[in-house]
Amino acid sequence: MNTFEFDGKKYKSASRHQKEWGNDLISELPLSGNETILDLGCGDGILTKRLSLLVPRGNVLGIDASANMVETAKTLCENNLEFARMDMNEMNFEHAFDLIFSNAALHWVKNHKRLLTNAHKALKIHGEILWDFGGAGNCANFLEVIQRKMSETKYAKYFLDFAWPWFMPSKSQYVELISTIGFSSYEIAEINKDRYFSDASEMIKWIDQPSIVPFIKQIPEELKESFRQEVIEEMLQKTRQSNGTHFETFRRIRVHAQK
Repeated sequence: MNTFEFDGKKYKSASRHQKEWGNDLISELPLSGNETILDLGCGDGILTKRLSLLVPRGNVLGIDASANMVETAKTLCENNLEFARMDMNEMNFEHAFDLIFSNAALHWVKNHKRLLTNAHKALKIHGEILWDFGGAGNCANFLEVIQRKMSETKYAKYFLDFAWPWFMPSKSQYVELISTIGFSSYEIAEINKDRYFSDASEMIKWIDQPSIVPFIKQIPEELKESFRQEVIEEMLQKTRQSNGTHFETFRRIRVHAQK
């Protein structure tokens, strides 16, 4: 798995939509207060912290592959809240958690059969997963702009060995995947979370953290800023609305399953 370094502090100010989705997801949890929870792809830890407040007699562990994200999250540590740098593909827990939670992170994981298998193993009997991540049709404008930019003559050679960073499945694809794992029940939903960024500044923050990170990593230092500026300009032009906002498609896969 390719892992990418993100700027935790910048992400904190650029992730309004992700936090909205995460808070919606958390509001669905019927927690009793003593659960042990794993947060996959915890990012800056804000949502993980909220989970820990809901389980004062339990424990919460947030993991993320980005060292900078984990360092940002660690400022929130409490008695029942920990963070660790860990590649989700390498997690090896067994019968450890009542709930495995994840918001706006798992589209960065390419092998979901392995992820689901490891999650199933990590759950206690009757434990649950509740995940929300990018699905088919997600970020259509950004994907169109970035793929066109990658194919331009002056940049194409830097992407010859590039591995596409995301897995964004349809509902039917995910049903096929999860049906082989052994969960006692599961429900998969496709959800439209299309959003308007309030202004150009907010969209630029989202492009910088996290969207452009895997692509700009491929570009030599002397061309990084021109690549970034061209992507930003094309995105702003493509997504600008008459009232000054900027539109992007956000299509989610919601996964709820029980062991």
